[in-house]
Amino acid sequence: MPEKKTPTLLSGGNPQIPKGDGPGPVRDYLGAMPGWKGDVGKQLDALIEKVVPAVRKAVRWNQPYYGREDGWFLSFRCYTGYVQVQFLRGTSLEPMPPKPSKHDEIRYLDIHENDQLDEKQVRSWLEQAAELPGAAL
Repeated sequence: MPEKKTPTLLSGGNPQIPKGDGPGPVRDYLGAMPGWKGDVGKQLDALIEKVVPAVRKAVRWNQPYYGREDGWFLSFRCYTGYVQVQFLRGTSLEPMPPKPSKHDEIRYLDIHENDQLDEKQVRSWLEQAAELPGAAL
């Protein structure tokens, strides 16, 4: 059996994972997230699965995407000092996630190493996001 290759880390420590559908590529991404960022990724993935049990998963552009059959509602990726959660229809969420984007509907939540994740707020955003029409990729 061939030895499994360790993924390359791109700028900011973001894992380079091949495009793929299903939980396998997302599991590979989570396993390749460096240090504390991996803990954040696993916490987000578990919360998403709990809030949206039938969630659809994929990796596109070296980041995991989560959605329903009609499209995607969330992704995240590693940067040097934080994990950035992207709510793809974030301007429709109440309250809007804190960080604006140059893209019309996207809003971000940046999670730094010593941040305490506000699970109640993130859960609310996930519930809202999963009910909106998904974004096409």
